[in-house]
Amino acid sequence: MRNFSNTYIFIFSAIMVIIVAALLSFTATVLKPHQQKNVEIAKKLDILKSVNAAESVDEAKDKNTYVEGEYDKFIKESFVLNTKGEIVEGVDAFGIELKSELEKDDPSQMNLPVFVFSSESGDKYIFPLRGKGLWGPIWGYVSLDSDFSTVFGATFDHEGETPGLGAEIAEKWFQKQFEGKKLFEDGSFTSISVVKTGAKNVHEVDGVSGGTITSKALEAMLRDGFTNYEEYLKSKMN
Repeated sequence: MRNFSNTYIFIFSAIMVIIVAALLSFTATVLKPHQQKNVEIAKKLDILKSVNAAESVDEAKDKNTYVEGEYDKFIKESFVLNTKGEIVEGVDAFGIELKSELEKDDPSQMNLPVFVFSSESGDKYIFPLRGKGLWGPIWGYVSLDSDFSTVFGATFDHEGETPGLGAEIAEKWFQKQFEGKKLFEDGSFTSISVVKTGAKNVHEVDGVSGGTITSKALEAMLRDGFTNYEEYLKSKMN
């Protein structure tokens, strides 16, 4: 009788495991397209934010439709570069996962996306960046004016920086500081430093009070990220 009881429990448990696994698999399959769409919309919105576009997204009745409309309206071109500043043909810029590219053993094999924002005020060039913060990855998009040195706009975000400290890099007050800052001086790449207090020139912004590690991580992200694009930027400045 005890053997029968044990067999019954085993069979019942196995059936329940199979049912739960099937339900989870079905749910994942159903939700995957929606999740992918959300990721795509978030990426498009970040690109637009770097040029101060899509400002009415919070008031939009249909956020996805609004973001896609703004993206299609203003992002008229995108392309992929290598570290030599050469165009890489046959690669979709939007589909590139920068994390994977930065992890390549051979930097010369990296695919580096560029997005072009076109409006009546002229073209702006948008560059994605990624780095390591205090508690996880940080990332962002920085747009440059047609001189390929002056920052037009920037947006940054993070996975797990401390609220009220390092997480402030995602706030507008911090990002707005980058407008008008310059990556080059007399043709030489300088990047932009994130200093403790009192930015003194066009190559500095004020860091986050109490968020020194995240501020310096963002500074490193800017320097390393734009170093990958340096040859392209120099070629456009000449």
